[in-house]
Amino acid sequence: MIKSLTDASVLASGVKMPWFGLGVWQSKEGEEVENAVKYALKAGYRHIDTAAIYENEEGVGKGIKDSGVPREEIFLTTKLWNSEQGYESTLAAFEESRRKLGVEYVDLYLIHWPNKEKRYLDSWKALEKLYKDGLVKAIGVSNFKVHHLQDILKVCEIKPMVNQVEYHPHLQQKDLHAYCREHGIQLQAWSPLMQGKAFEEPLLIELGEKYGRTPAQIVLRWDLQNEVVTIPKSVKESRIIENANVFDFELSEEDMERISALDKAGRIGPDPDHITF
Repeated sequence: MIKSLTDASVLASGVKMPWFGLGVWQSKEGEEVENAVKYALKAGYRHIDTAAIYENEEGVGKGIKDSGVPREEIFLTTKLWNSEQGYESTLAAFEESRRKLGVEYVDLYLIHWPNKEKRYLDSWKALEKLYKDGLVKAIGVSNFKVHHLQDILKVCEIKPMVNQVEYHPHLQQKDLHAYCREHGIQLQAWSPLMQGKAFEEPLLIELGEKYGRTPAQIVLRWDLQNEVVTIPKSVKESRIIENANVFDFELSEEDMERISALDKAGRIGPDPDHITF
């Protein structure tokens, strides 16, 4: 049982990635994201996830610095945006992210989305260089389906260590999860609360009443028991604390299965095979 905010998945690189973290998508640059990061670190979080396209890396870096928590205790992720894919452009984009974050290294660097032109293959070679140079502790991808992962596995020297995808009760991508397990790739959930739809799901409301928890806490516990790293987003201190209050209870096997039965391939975000950005 995952028992605390500091419990971690050991990635293929040997690096420990906390199972639970703070996502900062749509958190505004400046005080909003700075405070969110500080609230999370004060509450015991040690995992922060951002991306170049979020346009808040500077605020994340400032929040980390101002928190007083030593950098080496924090697992920090950022991501490469589509327009910067390619070998040299990836290296340049990483340096820009590192500059904005104000850090010497990044714990996890991800290719944010695949693309039809398969420029992610050249980007992957750049990620391998960053890893070999010690500038990143782990490398991975985001929003990659099985066939995208297969493209990389055919040519890579170093396998992806993480795949961050849309994952929640309505979109469980079970075949993808099984493939990642088989190849030692840690699955990570973005939008675990279905952008608020978790609060409207009758079963989650029912189980929340049963366990004395919010529907959000039920979903986040379900993620953890499925061994999926999860990074709920909030900018409110009370909600950041509340989201993390999931380590002192466990869902029964029967209730886990009931939640898993909600799967309906219901995407909230874009289909990675049909993106236009």
